[in-house]
Amino acid sequence: MATSAAALNDDATTHSFAKDQLKAIIERIERLEEEKKTISDDIKDVYGEAKGNGYDVKALRTIIRMRKQDANERAEQETILETYLQALGML
Repeated sequence: MATSAAALNDDATTHSFAKDQLKAIIERIERLEEEKKTISDDIKDVYGEAKGNGYDVKALRTIIRMRKQDANERAEQETILETYLQALGML
């Protein structure tokens, strides 16, 4: 009987630990989601400021996307785009 009581106690401890761990994970995700929203709002504000100063937001977004790419990947995509534009008579 003592063994089953110890096993139940261990199960309760394990359950409590898992519950606490799950709660901590959920709270971390919620905190990060809130930070992500704040950062997203900040980025939106910067784009709004840029637009107010006369910059083309679409061009800025393209530049940001391009700067994230590897130089070789970017060059390859530019070559493909140029080839397609020439094929369509747009260059």
